[in-house]
Amino acid sequence: MPATGKPFRPTITALLVALAAVLFPQTASAREATALATHKSPFNCGKTFYANNWSPGHNPSGSIDWQSYGGDAINGETVRATAAGTASFHNAGSTSYGLWVEIRHGDGTRTRYAHLATMVRAAGGSMSVSQGTVIGTVGSTGGSNAPHLHYEQRTSTGAMDTSPTVDGVTVSLGQKKAVTSSNSCGSANPYTPVEVCGSGYGVVDSAALTGGRVYLLYNSGNGNNCVVTLKTTGVGTASAMSAFLEPQGESRTTDSGSYGYYAGPVRRSAPGQCVKWGGSIGGSAYTSPFEHCG
Repeated sequence: MPATGKPFRPTITALLVALAAVLFPQTASAREATALATHKSPFNCGKTFYANNWSPGHNPSGSIDWQSYGGDAINGETVRATAAGTASFHNAGSTSYGLWVEIRHGDGTRTRYAHLATMVRAAGGSMSVSQGTVIGTVGSTGGSNAPHLHYEQRTSTGAMDTSPTVDGVTVSLGQKKAVTSSNSCGSANPYTPVEVCGSGYGVVDSAALTGGRVYLLYNSGNGNNCVVTLKTTGVGTASAMSAFLEPQGESRTTDSGSYGYYAGPVRRSAPGQCVKWGGSIGGSAYTSPFEHCG
């Protein structure tokens, strides 16, 4: 018969499929390792700090303690997401991680950032982040003896990567290496007007500034206006900025200072009122007439 000898082929194919299924976790692990290797340093562009994967005695083994390098003290430094994902915010109190963030990435891997001094969301909150989005600042909360950033890279199963790679530098157990960040170099501001003002707000107007833009937002649910000024150049470097909001017939509320990302949010209740709004970056300023009266 023409089919003579062919019944064995489906059997061989089935065996190959079964073998591929057995080997698939290894393939997934290889993909995860590749993904974890694309992570940037968790600090501002150009910042150099020691990545200390000290051993034995570090818990969990394979985690990195980011520490001061040269004359650059790490305490209070901005902490950024090393890759995109969904960040969740936690508070372990005076023990363990203290204030900490976990980011689950699209491939199932995750990173953790612990002993933070501040977080951009309250414990229990969450937010989507891009690589470079600010999530907090370095501190010494929880079971910490000195300011540093505890950092972990984990696979989708939760297992530790004991030789994490950041900005192309692999730091294996027992190693301590100086790593210079390329995170957010030349990138746009990681914040948006809606993110700064909060849920329920929508942009109704904006005006260009040299080095940024000022936005007017409105929340139809509560009748509040919100103004925020965002940088587009010099992002992450503190400089003079402001944002203000003035309902007609009332006093003006202003937020001004030396900021790296945005001024504001300035929120005022003004249902049915005209508002004057504006802001500044350095010597560039915008002031609206009284408008948006509906």
